[in-house]
Amino acid sequence: MTAPRYKWLVVGMLWFICFFNYADRLAIFSVFPLLQKELGFSKTELGLIGAAFTWVYALTAPFAGHVGDKMPRKMVILAGLYVWSLVTGLTAQCTRVIHFVLVRGAEGLGETFYFPASMALISDYHSPRTRSRAIGFHQTSIYAGTIAGGALAGWMGERYGWYSPFWVLAVAGILLGLVLQRFIHEPQRNQAEREEGERAEEGEPVAVPMRQFLREFAQTKTAVLLIVAYFGANLVGLVFLTWMPTFLTEKFHLKLAVAGLGATLFIQLASMGGSLLGGVVADKWSQTNAGGRILVQAVATLVGAPFIVLCGWTRDPWVLIVAMSCYGLCKGIYDSNLTAAFYDVIHPSRRSTATGLMNFLGWLGAGLGSLVIGVAVDHGVTMSAAISSTGLIYLGVAAILFRAARTRLA
Repeated sequence: MTAPRYKWLVVGMLWFICFFNYADRLAIFSVFPLLQKELGFSKTELGLIGAAFTWVYALTAPFAGHVGDKMPRKMVILAGLYVWSLVTGLTAQCTRVIHFVLVRGAEGLGETFYFPASMALISDYHSPRTRSRAIGFHQTSIYAGTIAGGALAGWMGERYGWYSPFWVLAVAGILLGLVLQRFIHEPQRNQAEREEGERAEEGEPVAVPMRQFLREFAQTKTAVLLIVAYFGANLVGLVFLTWMPTFLTEKFHLKLAVAGLGATLFIQLASMGGSLLGGVVADKWSQTNAGGRILVQAVATLVGAPFIVLCGWTRDPWVLIVAMSCYGLCKGIYDSNLTAAFYDVIHPSRRSTATGLMNFLGWLGAGLGSLVIGVAVDHGVTMSAAISSTGLIYLGVAAILFRAARTRLA
């Protein structure tokens, strides 16, 4: 029997690892203006640098997920942390576009192993009764890491050179792994459900070959719709992460450090609150409604879409702050139920593999979005129009989620 305190302590330890997962991957976006100024990169080249991470992250995600179902999750998580931390340090040595593309691709390879393994591990400590809350709390580390990575990179980049924050993040990540490897323990697979008597399986569930998993997955309509929705939602999210610092610098003439902080602070702080709120509401609703988690996501994306349009359209900084905060709140509510809703329709032995597939498709969309925005702006589309247009994608996501909720109830 898992001690109630330890199952939350595990979430807390993973919180810090996930913090660096996002701080390391997103810090570079805050120094894009410096790379453009000092190294002469165009917005298309910057978009390619951003896309390099996401494409490798996406393409290797199914493999990473399958590894998480075959090997101890603790080992997969910590190995990934060491690899991506070392690669983050190598970013400081880059001087040409091809260098950045290769290094960012390598970082994507290291980081892609974290989420499938960590979500599966959390779900083996937390049953459906607390799963959305646990994942929602873990999700707040994404927002904290995004804020810290953006603010640190902007501040250090202006004062000590664009490359300086990457050394700091690399060393801190390695030290964290050395500390936590003593305290994270590997649970039995499907442990949480067995302890609460929700699944009466003897022994640990066995992972299946990828071909069998894909065949089963294709027959699970709700899961397919959830992944399609994630494709769109993650595209919108990464457009904001990639281009908002540049948008604030060019449209509102903010200094780099202020733009790096402003681009992340309001959205991510609001997302923290949304993630905690969404987890509580969804855990309660899902006890009486099989599609409760998905409906929470659907309402959040429907409400959030107009605020995305407003972010690109407004010329008033205060209106922009309100719009970013409202979008962030809705995004957090959606994010808190991302994997929890998915796991409601996925067998426990397939959780890591399923998360890998979700990341594969979701981050392909994200990489496409960041590159398309860069190309569009280089060819005359305003950054304001490009950002506002992603609100239409969010409306499409809401429609897909309402459809998924209906299939879950059928």
